[in-house]
Amino acid sequence: MERLSEYRIMWILVFFDLPTETKKDKKAYTAFRKNLHKDGFTMFQFSIYVRHCASSENATVHIKRVKSFLPEFGQIGIMCVTDKQFASIELFYGKKIQQVTTPNQQLELF
Repeated sequence: MERLSEYRIMWILVFFDLPTETKKDKKAYTAFRKNLHKDGFTMFQFSIYVRHCASSENATVHIKRVKSFLPEFGQIGIMCVTDKQFASIELFYGKKIQQVTTPNQQLELF
């Protein structure tokens, strides 16, 4: 299998809707976002963060890491898609189509 295949390279998407009514809620929300950033995730849209991974095995490591810092309350979704699937996203600003800008990909050395 080709090392940099668009079917081998993965993207992790983390979707979340967290409460922010109390100081404790806001602190948990901020901590969750900071942990996503520390693990290499980039904001794609409000409450949607993405991370590029070189393989499904690498994606599994990062998904486990996200699960380790889930907040006590709120809804969180984690989805993994291939680079080929991610490339087919259509984004719109109103009725105008937007160019999909790939978040900064990280160089991974092995």
